[in-house]
Amino acid sequence: MTHFSPLPMADAPRERSDAARNRDAVMCAAARLVTELGVDAVTMDRVAAEACVGKGTVFRRFGSRAGLMAAVLNGAETEFQERVISGPPPLGPGAGTAERLLAFGPARLRQNLLHGALLEAAASIHGRSHAAYSFNLLHVRHLLAELEVGGDLPLLAAALLSPLEVPVLRSQVEVQHLPVERLEAAWVDLARRVAGL
Repeated sequence: MTHFSPLPMADAPRERSDAARNRDAVMCAAARLVTELGVDAVTMDRVAAEACVGKGTVFRRFGSRAGLMAAVLNGAETEFQERVISGPPPLGPGAGTAERLLAFGPARLRQNLLHGALLEAAASIHGRSHAAYSFNLLHVRHLLAELEVGGDLPLLAAALLSPLEVPVLRSQVEVQHLPVERLEAAWVDLARRVAGL
């Protein structure tokens, strides 16, 4: 029986260095434009010009504006998840479970408000980011389990995430003009009640 080493195959597809540079330039340009101008002002033409690549390059790589926005959003979501998994307490490890739970809601709330337009732009074709939602759901469920909360933990975790959804937050902040601090305090109160803290 022949033994194969776990080394990558020589003919495995690799990204060309110029394609990698173009991708990085487009991603940096798109993220910068979203930050400086807002999502609504970001077009494929503008991103291509800012990245010094052809518009066709952007479309070939990301498929559509929604695809590009989803890629930018993925970067922001990855950073948030890293803060939860390995960042400083109380959001990251090192704090007690109750502290982590009570820190999560306000952090997720502010993340969703900060990237609300980006989330909506990415969702216009791709729908809600199930990977991001699943991460949040599993994290909250895990914390509730560690706190030995009784009941249907998947549904309790989903109930805690519902007030953090972008449409809910936008209505409260932009239509009802509720201060963000009030929304954070209300979420912490809800989490305390659910977790029996």
